[in-house]
Amino acid sequence: MHDMSASASLAMTHLVSFAKEVDEDKVTPGVLGFIVFAAMALAVWALMKSMSRHMNRVDFTQVPDPKADQPEQSPADADATAAEAESSSQGAKKQG
Repeated sequence: MHDMSASASLAMTHLVSFAKEVDEDKVTPGVLGFIVFAAMALAVWALMKSMSRHMNRVDFTQVPDPKADQPEQSPADADATAAEAESSSQGAKKQG
């Protein structure tokens, strides 16, 4: 574990010396900006791959709606149909 911190400090020493060589009046995103951008790009790629996998698992076949096959009725037609149904049910009661 000690070796890892030593190599990290050595890397930081090289990065700091490299930063001094760059013009101090010029602002650049630097290595940290590249690392952040690369991490975000990898995250977007992973999310898109996951979304594609989930979308492929979805079954898009739909069962036709039986109500959609019937023609739409206007409110007046619906009242007439309801009245006919009511009168036919009362007639069946009288007969039985």
